[in-house]
Amino acid sequence: MKRQTFSIDINAPKEKVWYSLWDEENYEAWVSAFCEGSYAISDWNEGSKIYFLDQNGSGMNSKIATKKPFETMTFQHFGELKEYTELPETETTKAWSGAEERYDLKENNGITTVNVEIDLVEKYLDYFNDVFPKALEKLKAIAENETKTITVKTRLDVSLEEVWNKFTQPEHIVNWNFASDDWHCPKAENHLDVGKNFVYTMASKDGEMSFDFTGTYQEIVPLKKIVYHIADGRKVTVKFDVMDGKVILTENFEPENIHSTTLQRDGWQSILDNFKKYTEQ
Repeated sequence: MKRQTFSIDINAPKEKVWYSLWDEENYEAWVSAFCEGSYAISDWNEGSKIYFLDQNGSGMNSKIATKKPFETMTFQHFGELKEYTELPETETTKAWSGAEERYDLKENNGITTVNVEIDLVEKYLDYFNDVFPKALEKLKAIAENETKTITVKTRLDVSLEEVWNKFTQPEHIVNWNFASDDWHCPKAENHLDVGKNFVYTMASKDGEMSFDFTGTYQEIVPLKKIVYHIADGRKVTVKFDVMDGKVILTENFEPENIHSTTLQRDGWQSILDNFKKYTEQ
């Protein structure tokens, strides 16, 4: 194998570039330069398994070897996947098993340099030398424009059916749908059907603040995917994936323009963390 290096300068802070790299819909946009419809399944934590996949469920079985937020992400690639299943090692995979793919971010005066080092089998050098710069140009365009979607995730050690039920049934929603201990969800109505609505009441426990979070369902694939629009028109996509018996729950949402993306990301993640705590208890 040969280690190849690619680099690009992006006019954006490293935090924004980081999320442009790894937030789900951003990731899928820039890696489309390699294969249209490419995506990944993982909880994106250090030490976790990650599947890099095409639309047919073929790809690579890998591991997140290093994750230092806003600085470094390293993957190690171990084997092949077909129809979402890990294949036995072959002479071909032995040639590149353990190959590393590393991303480093360094910011200077508002300009972030993304440096990529990747171990490649020599027969693919020409392909990657041609396509990787195109992928990085896509990344640059994403990072230098407004944030389109934000991704939050959690991994749950319970059955897919239990995750789905506790995420969608009102008697469960009231127990987890709040971001901090001084808030609660005193009421939830959910009509889980395309074209139907949900209404979740969010309120501070001291009674001083309250609002209804409402939306309309656009797509429902049982045990797999939910798409809805919030009352203000923003789109939210919820995905349910299973890897090694664990459920990876992902929410992609369009941000509003009042609060910072950091505050919104933290708030939605806190609700998912509450959901995990309630579901696994």
